[in-house]
Amino acid sequence: MAPLPWATLFVIAVCGAFTPKAAAQSSVVLWGVADSAVRHVSNEGRGSVKSLVSGSNSTSRLSFRGTEDLGGGLSAGFHLEHGILLDTGAPASSTQFWDRRATVSLISRPLGEVRIGRDFVPSYSNWSRYDPFGYVGVAGSNNFVSATPVGPIRSAYGSGVNTTVRSSNAVQYLLPGGLGGVEGGAMVAAGEGGTAANGQHKVVGARLGYAAAQWGVSAAHTRTENDLTLAGTHQDSAIGAHLSLAVVRLSAAYRQFKYDQARQRNLLIGATVPVGSSGEIKASYTRVDLSGRVGATVIDANDAAQIGLGYVHSLSKRTALYATGSRIGNKGAATYAVPGGPSGLAGGGNSTGFEAGVRHSF
Repeated sequence: MAPLPWATLFVIAVCGAFTPKAAAQSSVVLWGVADSAVRHVSNEGRGSVKSLVSGSNSTSRLSFRGTEDLGGGLSAGFHLEHGILLDTGAPASSTQFWDRRATVSLISRPLGEVRIGRDFVPSYSNWSRYDPFGYVGVAGSNNFVSATPVGPIRSAYGSGVNTTVRSSNAVQYLLPGGLGGVEGGAMVAAGEGGTAANGQHKVVGARLGYAAAQWGVSAAHTRTENDLTLAGTHQDSAIGAHLSLAVVRLSAAYRQFKYDQARQRNLLIGATVPVGSSGEIKASYTRVDLSGRVGATVIDANDAAQIGLGYVHSLSKRTALYATGSRIGNKGAATYAVPGGPSGLAGGGNSTGFEAGVRHSF
């Protein structure tokens, strides 16, 4: 019998140290979100489009998660999450069934969690928590990431799946609770010799934060390499803070994407105001500033700003009605647009959107 490699022996030793004497209870939960809205988007000089869309307040999804208590403060868990386009019934991804999340975990109450599989990257987890609109809909800060024109993101990923939100093939370590408000984790992902066109990237990232009763601050950094990043790594950094008062929750965040000589800086300022016991007003201002160059193309003048305003009215703990409006103003050759509008927006043009819908959780 050939000797086992040192890495294999180490894994066996660690798993053996965590092995309990007796197993305990387990549970599996099926849950999801059904969210759909009527949307109207107008792009300057290109007309308007009316449509039925999915996931404008919270992404429509079907999810399974479960845990098993292994005893001795140790548990195992899994989380599988499938995105749904409620307006058509089609999967949100044409290539990945569990596109939103597919992970298995080993969790120790005093030591933390080791999580393996497809999940959010640290920079996205850090940035999205400060967006009042949750990175979705006509006013989400995602409008300045998923619709990026010539800049660092397109240069590093082309038209393939990028790691500004999630990464496949990832291994994470997450800090345990009970650290006096300190929270965070680290992620590494293998590219597996694949290509950016197939969504395969090498990723290294980390996040660290502190959360008190009424305020919190956190920062994260994620580095990505693939077959397109010949000039170095794509770097994604995010920092933010929030303050929760009796009448308003304020948030501010800064995110920077950098690759080669191109840089994109995003600034987000948000506010959420409760209205009675069942209502909530949301507002945000998001700005994007491009600088540097892509090849011979200078992108310094290609900036944009977005203003968003919305209202959510809860009919119950699981059902809510909502309405949201936003406007994007571009400068230079920037062509950021509210999603769902007519194509062909000219550089420097404006884009305006409004939607109203219903969200039900089950």
